Formats: sequence, C-alpha cells, structure tokens
Amino acid sequence: MSMKRKYRFRAILFDLDGTLTDPFIGIARSVNYALHQLGHPPLSDPALRRWIGPPLHDSFAQLLGDPTLADQAVAHYRQRYWEIGLYENMVFPGIPELLADLKTHGIRLFVATSKIRPSTERILAHFGLQPFFEAIAAVDPDDRNGSKAMVIATLLPCLHTDRAWTVMVGDTVYDIIGARSHRMPCIAVTYGYGEYQELYHAAPLALADSVATLRSLLIAE
Repeated sequence: MSMKRKYRFRAILFDLDGTLTDPFIGIARSVNYALHQLGHPPLSDPALRRWIGPPLHDSFAQLLGDPTLADQAVAHYRQRYWEIGLYENMVFPGIPELLADLKTHGIRLFVATSKIRPSTERILAHFGLQPFFEAIAAVDPDDRNGSKAMVIATLLPCLHTDRAWTVMVGDTVYDIIGARSHRMPCIAVTYGYGEYQELYHAAPLALADSVATLRSLLIAE
C-alpha cells in the first residue's frame, strides 16, 4: 500500500506534556516547591492538573497576582524541575512504537511545546525520543508567554509544501487554538490533561481517547 493511501498526513506536530509523556508528578512537585519557597500553601492534585498545558508564567501570575512574584516562582520551579522534576516523567505506552512507524514511512515529525527548550531537549533525549523528530519548537527560557501559536509559527518555514498536509496533536485547547491560528487542523488527545468538554467544544479535527485511537487517526491501515 502506498504512503499516500496509508498515511493521511505528511507532517505531524506533537505537543510534549500530556501527549507524548505524562509529566504530572514532576510538574506538580516543582510547582508546589516553588510556592513553598515563596511561603504560599501547596495546591491540590486536581488544581495542579490544570497547570499542564498553559504557559507557566501565566499560571503563577494568575495565582499570585504579581508578575514579579511569578518571575521568582518560575525561577524556583525551573531549579527543581531541571534537577529532579523532568525525570519524574513517563512516556505513554505505545508512543515510541507509533513514532517509529510514522518515521519509518517518511512522515515528518516535529515537537511543538510551550515548555522551555533545554528541558524539552533533555526529556526527549532521556527517554530516547529525540531521534524521531526533525525539529523541536519550544520556548526560550527568557520568554514569559510562549503561546502555542508562537511556537507553531517557528516551524512553518520548515514545512514548505507539506504545510497543507500537516496536523497538530495535543491535549489542551491551547493546542487547538494555536493550530487554528495558522489554519492547521488539530487532533486532541483526551488521555492527557485537557478537560474533555473544553476539548470537545473547541471543535478539533478529531478526539483520541488513547494512543491506539490516535494511531488509527494518523495511520489508515
């Protein structure tokens, strides 16, 4: 069967947290570490789940009500996350096999994440995922915002004519909105950290409740 018949896309942009890996423990502990350093009470696990996806500085600023305190919190967070938190992570079962199959058949693979670049590269290398990806779009450490639309924009020159056959895969409405800002479809995975109703109402191209379902959407076998 030809690639054109078997594969629906020529290029795929993957979010990292909640899509390729489950980062909850590392992120949750690092957020609460940062809050502790500032004398703020810890957040519950349900509250912390909503921190996975949005830009980190935005979340701290909203909680603390002060951009300067948010800067300090981000610095504390990154200290712990860089040393410990990024290893408190796991790759979702089936992801390496899916990436390998896509790569073997000539599909161009990219990472588009609102995480900072050093952590992103270290995570992908640590879990053996980096060789699958042609390029990584992430956030510079001094960038407060790092919206998904901005991240995706940095990859557009790499896509050339394949842009018309490109899809974003992510687990939050930020992925859907970011992709839509560039007239790009998005497949939303519901096994990550986005709220199902929010994802549904954001009207992605499709919803995938598991890696197996995602595979069926990306590979027409």
